[in-house]
Amino acid sequence: MKAALEAMRESVRQQLDSVSDLKNLEALRVKYLGKKGELTGILKQMGKLSPEERPLIGQLANEVRSQLDAWMGETEQKVKEQLQAARLQAETVDISMPGKKKPTGGLHPLNQTLEDFIDIFQSMGFDVVDGPEVETDYYNFQALNVPQDHPARDMQDTFFLNENLLLRSQTSAAQIRVMEHRKPPIRIICPGRVFRADEVDATHSPVFHQVEGLVVDKGISICDLKGVLEQFAREIYGPETKVRFRPSFFPFTEPSVEVDVSCPECGQKGCRVCKGTGWIEILGAGMVHPNVLSGCGIDPEVYSGFAFGIGLDRLTTTRHKISDIRLLFENDLRFLKQFQK
Repeated sequence: MKAALEAMRESVRQQLDSVSDLKNLEALRVKYLGKKGELTGILKQMGKLSPEERPLIGQLANEVRSQLDAWMGETEQKVKEQLQAARLQAETVDISMPGKKKPTGGLHPLNQTLEDFIDIFQSMGFDVVDGPEVETDYYNFQALNVPQDHPARDMQDTFFLNENLLLRSQTSAAQIRVMEHRKPPIRIICPGRVFRADEVDATHSPVFHQVEGLVVDKGISICDLKGVLEQFAREIYGPETKVRFRPSFFPFTEPSVEVDVSCPECGQKGCRVCKGTGWIEILGAGMVHPNVLSGCGIDPEVYSGFAFGIGLDRLTTTRHKISDIRLLFENDLRFLKQFQK
């Protein structure tokens, strides 16, 4: 029995040298020290020994059990350290490598253009004001010198909610609200969405964005209008941009002009964008009609002013050479990512 205990101790020692994981170590523990293990089997044979041999064999068995426990504890600690070292090695992060770039959002091209527009006019001393999208017939038409029987209404056919309320067809209504409650000098721009009963195609939409501008003060002339708009066009399209003013008609301005810029696509050589003319129309403008000023309580004999209105969507498409206005509303990320800064 003594020989069996010594042989078991030596066998366990040799097997522990090759243990590489905790599962195998636990299997050895059960095999030799478990309730049905080899050490228990040897101890069950103690009854066959003489009274003189039992204490000696019992003491040796306890020594073997203690030594096996100690060896297995040491081996367990060693295996855990090896496994942790291997895991740390496998999970090593090379901090000298560049990190993974996380995708970020960006402004819609319409908002980019609007921010640039606001920056340009704020640098010239303009304030930014807002107005309601649901307007009254008075502010949208009548106060702008467009009575109910005026034929110019057909050009701005819009969505009526009832006989008096409608979705605004122009942000000029905000100008009237400002002139009613603010004394000159006035220098404002009014950005926002507007609505007209247009068919959807490459250049038209029933919902689009507009920015109106207004200046009212003493001694304002069309020369001031020309200077402001030329500065704006060159800031938006580039310093080489040429600006052309053509006579036109708007009920709320007199005289009125259409403003064209040299085609940024072809440099005035003629292309499909400018339809071979070398010019692109970008906005309408003019001197504020005396009827509009007097209707807001401003004496047209003392004050004068100019106003202009530009479609933000058209400005964005011509500026970025976008061929179809519908691309601005379809939310196609392949399109929008081209403008991400």
